[in-house]
Amino acid sequence: TEYMLLAILLDDDSVAVRYLRRMHVNIDEILSKIDSEIGETKPDPAMEEYFDNLMSGKMRRMGQAESRQNARSAVEIPYGTDLTQKAREGKLDPVIGRRKEIDKVVQILSRRTKNNPVLVGEPGVGKSAVVEGLAQAIVNGDVPDLLADKIVFSVDLPGMLAGARYRGDFEERLKDCLQAVQASGNIILFIDEIHTIVGAGSGADNSMDAANILKPMLARGEMQTIGATTLDEYRKYIEKDPALERRFTPVNVEQPSVSETIEILRGLRDKYEAHHKVTITEDAITAAANLSDRYITDRFLPDKAIDLIDEAASRARLDSYVGPGGIRELEEEIRRLNAEKNKAARKDHFDVAQECLSKIREKQEEIERIREDWRTNRDKKHISIGAEEVAKIVADWTGIPVVKLTEEESSRLLHLEEELHKRVIGQEEAVSAVAKAIRRARAGLKDPGRPIGSFIFVGPTGVGKTELSKALAAAMFGDERLLIRLDMSEYMEKHSVSKLIGAPPGYVGYEDAGGQLTDKVRHKPYSVVLFDEIEKAHPDVFNLLLQILDDGRLTDSKGRLVDFKNTVVILTSNVGAARAGEMKLGFTGAAQTSEYEDMKEKISEELKKQFRPEFLNRVDDVIVFHRLTREDMGKVCDLFLSSLISRLESRGVKIAVSEAAKDLLIEEGYDEVYGARPLRRVIQRRMEDVLSEEILSDHIRAGQKVLADAKDGKIVFVPIR
Repeated sequence: TEYMLLAILLDDDSVAVRYLRRMHVNIDEILSKIDSEIGETKPDPAMEEYFDNLMSGKMRRMGQAESRQNARSAVEIPYGTDLTQKAREGKLDPVIGRRKEIDKVVQILSRRTKNNPVLVGEPGVGKSAVVEGLAQAIVNGDVPDLLADKIVFSVDLPGMLAGARYRGDFEERLKDCLQAVQASGNIILFIDEIHTIVGAGSGADNSMDAANILKPMLARGEMQTIGATTLDEYRKYIEKDPALERRFTPVNVEQPSVSETIEILRGLRDKYEAHHKVTITEDAITAAANLSDRYITDRFLPDKAIDLIDEAASRARLDSYVGPGGIRELEEEIRRLNAEKNKAARKDHFDVAQECLSKIREKQEEIERIREDWRTNRDKKHISIGAEEVAKIVADWTGIPVVKLTEEESSRLLHLEEELHKRVIGQEEAVSAVAKAIRRARAGLKDPGRPIGSFIFVGPTGVGKTELSKALAAAMFGDERLLIRLDMSEYMEKHSVSKLIGAPPGYVGYEDAGGQLTDKVRHKPYSVVLFDEIEKAHPDVFNLLLQILDDGRLTDSKGRLVDFKNTVVILTSNVGAARAGEMKLGFTGAAQTSEYEDMKEKISEELKKQFRPEFLNRVDDVIVFHRLTREDMGKVCDLFLSSLISRLESRGVKIAVSEAAKDLLIEEGYDEVYGARPLRRVIQRRMEDVLSEEILSDHIRAGQKVLADAKDGKIVFVPIR
């Protein structure tokens, strides 16, 4: 019995030995016990001869396996990288999670046929990391015996194509690579961006592409391949070729969750700390995962979170860099001494030259000492990366202010109404509603799934609906040009909806620039989006707006998700203005308040007739703008005149406007029905036209001071001495 057990245990390839190893049984310990048992009994010569032969055969097989392994590792394959060797040397980043995907790849590789997995997923989700995880699993022995001695080799397809000028160059290089793989017998090829094999190497001379060269080998099972590509490219290139597609088995690699991303970042922390020589805190890791998930919507986890940590560490390292001081002055002194030494040597003053040389050596030693001290202090310096450093990178990338509120910004937000009232006159409710929405968002209290605020501005023409949108953009971003404005009069036809999100596939313009709305918001996710005169748009436009107002997102024609969660959506309309204009004008005080309430009620009725309930129900607030009173027009006049004065000052002309001139402008420009626009036209006609003639005729020159006054119902310009 002992001899039978010994015979079984000495055969490494036996089923019994594999089973015992799987059960974590110590075979060497059993062998030593059997050896001691046999040693106490009289040996059988026939048995001894049998076991000697068995042991010599075992040693021979071990030697063959070792030499085979050495031969395999010595296989030189051009155009690529041995990932298992890199894993053995510790040059690959640790792979956290992805156990399910790695097991699926191992399962497919262990199949008898169609054992070629292709990893399919969005860019940046970790497809290449799964292959690196497989290489590490092979090195650590965490794979079945079938894959235990495999080598994962990453192919450099662009390297093969580079410089292949003549017909057959590329095919020859690829054939050499594949023959080396076949000769080795244990290599798994990894082709990143595997869709590039379709058409690679083919040209006008109709030579074969890489896909057609690989197909027969894959079909016969002569080689194993792992591919990686995105969903779009897989559909576009691989699925279109059924003969190629059937040779691969897709493995979907999904985007990890925020909690899984945090675990991945924890696993990578040591590598990035060693590279940047900084400390990455737990707060930084959590902030990178959460902020990238919320604000960077056009990329995928964990790639975008890793990039945030990488750039935050890089910036912190660069910001803390201070070069060794005093070296520049010493180098300048060395240059001066060198010139003095050379001059002395030419005049045969060798004692002076020797003295200069001694001083130069002293200065060089001093420079080296300063550098050494600086290096020592630099290595001792502690740099830490926290959530605030990560938030600054997010703010730089997106323009969204996610950093902590500064005292200056808090003060500005608290006094936002005052800032808006400098440009928008007499609209307390509108200014207050908009300012409150901005404060809610900046304090972090807004609904994260909806826009910052959505408003319908309605009321008579010329009262400041569009102007408030511009003022808000200027207050939020410091520049009203950052307002995304869409005039709905351009979207009156049914087909014009495609202008907003881009032409659908198969139509002219699909490959060109995307939608006028979606593209602008993708590039400026923190913005004011103004839909001007919304009642003029085709009803289909409102179907798009429902998604924006409720979910804060919109999908463009190319399938990209555009995030509206950090926008203020403003829709202006003149609905009901005509009906409100029929009401009596000219009341003041309590009568004016009553008139405003009546106007508000009538406009609300008109809105319900014009727009569907599901549209109105998704808007945060419907704000009815007041008519401008004569007092308001005085303030509006001051605004228009201050703009004119600043334009004249840029030309070196200073102008003052008398109260009489202002009264004349207001009297002529005041129109309760048409708002402030008639006043702008009066200022243009009465002042700008006359001033332009005076400047061109050289009656008003740069450096002059001019008073604009009223005389006989006209505006006159009198030089001030």
